[in-house]
Amino acid sequence: MKQYLETGKIVNTHALAGAVKIMPWSDEPAFLKGLPRVYIDGKEYRVQSASIQKGFVLMKLEGIDNVEAAMRLRDRIVYVNRDDVRLPEGRYFVQDIIGMTVHDLRGDRDIGALQDVLNLPAGDVYVVKNGAAEYLIPANPVFVKNIDAETGVITVETIKGMTDDE
Repeated sequence: MKQYLETGKIVNTHALAGAVKIMPWSDEPAFLKGLPRVYIDGKEYRVQSASIQKGFVLMKLEGIDNVEAAMRLRDRIVYVNRDDVRLPEGRYFVQDIIGMTVHDLRGDRDIGALQDVLNLPAGDVYVVKNGAAEYLIPANPVFVKNIDAETGVITVETIKGMTDDE
């Protein structure tokens, strides 16, 4: 598992005191508000303050004290240290579940490996691939029954038409 996880991208500056505007890559922008530090280009920055504005995170970083310094961070990826994050039970980082085997209870068979997670307005969708075959499975408890990080298996229960019509 990666120790440092991508969590967003600095898209602009905010105000004159050196705050940066981050486009978060998490389910909830508030996730970034509680972090004590972030990493940019391998360098640690202590978070002095953070707030949410229209789905973006405005963050003031220690040592970035003017708009010019903040501009130099534009288009950079923001990382978090896995040790700084506590996920609720049953929640996972996308980076940790990519590549897991997806097992379908309907037919009791492996249908492929998780290749991507699409973040769509109606909810996340798992993209499962097996060779040329690609299956889209809504990431909700109706279909996703279990994620076992120990064995690397995601157990799903599809409906007819979602995978091969067997």
